[in-house]
Amino acid sequence: LKQFVLLPSIARKQYNQLLGKQARFEDDALTSGYNQLIEKDNLKLGIIACGLAYNYLIENFEDHQVPYPVLKVGQYPVPHDLVRKLYDQVEEILVLEDGYPLFEELLKGYLNNGKKIMGRLDGSIPMAGELNPNIVAHAMGIPVNVGHQNPAVIQGRPPSLCDGCSHTDSFLALNEALSKLSSGRVFSDIGCYTLSALKPLESINSCVDMGASITMAIGAADAGLVPAVASIGDSTFTHSGMTGLLDAVNNNSPIVVVILDNSTTGMTGGQTSSAFGKIDTICLGLGVHPDHIKIITPLRRNHEENVKAITEELNYQGVSVIIARRECIQTLGRRMKLKAQQKKESNN
Repeated sequence: LKQFVLLPSIARKQYNQLLGKQARFEDDALTSGYNQLIEKDNLKLGIIACGLAYNYLIENFEDHQVPYPVLKVGQYPVPHDLVRKLYDQVEEILVLEDGYPLFEELLKGYLNNGKKIMGRLDGSIPMAGELNPNIVAHAMGIPVNVGHQNPAVIQGRPPSLCDGCSHTDSFLALNEALSKLSSGRVFSDIGCYTLSALKPLESINSCVDMGASITMAIGAADAGLVPAVASIGDSTFTHSGMTGLLDAVNNNSPIVVVILDNSTTGMTGGQTSSAFGKIDTICLGLGVHPDHIKIITPLRRNHEENVKAITEELNYQGVSVIIARRECIQTLGRRMKLKAQQKKESNN
C-alpha cells in the first residue's frame, strides 16, 4: 500500500507509471465508441462538439441531420487521429464546448497549418456563460428562432432567507450594532446566511469558502480594519472554523465571531449538526475567555438586548464569540408537523 504514501520518492515512481498508461488511454479513446467522427459531404466547416454541446448542435437542424462533418467527443484524452482526420478534410473548424475552452486550447497547440479554428478564444462563442442552442446557431450563422419573451414587467425573484429565519434577526442586530461604529467589515462563510449579502440586509462584505470567514477576519484585524466580524454557521464551524478560532486565540486577534446556531445543516437538507448544544463548550476548550462567549436568541422581541450584547463585543480588544441560537424555521416546521402527527396517531 506504499503507493498511497505521498513521499517524493514514491510519488515520482507513481507519476512515471501514470505517464506510461497514457498510450493505452489514447487507444481506448479511439476504439471505445464514445468519440465518433460523423462524416458528411459539406466540407466548408468541421465541428468538434464536446459532451452536451453535441445536443445543442443537433437541436438546430431538422431531424438532427447536421450537414457538416462532426467530431463528437465523449471521452478524453483527445483522440488525436480523429482530430487530424477532420482537420485535414475541412476548411475551418468550430469548437463547441461548455465552460473553459480546454479542447480549443489543445487544438491551438496541436494544429498549426493555418486553418481557422473558431470557438470561445476568437469570440465566435462568448467567453463567459453557458452554452445553449441559440449561441451555437449564432456561431454557425443559422437564424435563431425567437421564442416566447417575458414582458419587462415580470421581474426575477432573487434568492432570500426564509420568512421567519433566525439569521434575519441576527443580521438585523449586527447591522444596527455596526452602524454605531465608524468602520467595520463582516466576513462570511458559506451557508444560507450568505444570502444576507443581498437586499434588504446587505450585511456581509465577503464570502470565499468554508472556514475562510474567521481567518479573513484575523487578517483584516491585523491590518487595522476593525471591528472585524466573522459570521459562520454551527455545522460549518465544526467542519472548518475551529482551527481559525484557535489561531485567533493564539494571536489574541481583536475579532468577533458570530456563530449562527440554527441546530441543523440547512443548506444540504437539514441534517443534524455535530455542534448541537456544544458550541460554547468547544469555544471554551479553544481558549476563548468565558466572559466573551455570549449566547443570544435572535428574535424580534430581543432585538435591543441583542444589539447591546453585540456592541459590547465589538468594542472588546480581543477574541469574542457570539452564539446566535435559534432553530432553523424549516426544521422547526417539520418537527412540529411530525409531533402533531404522532399525537394524532396516539389518540386514535
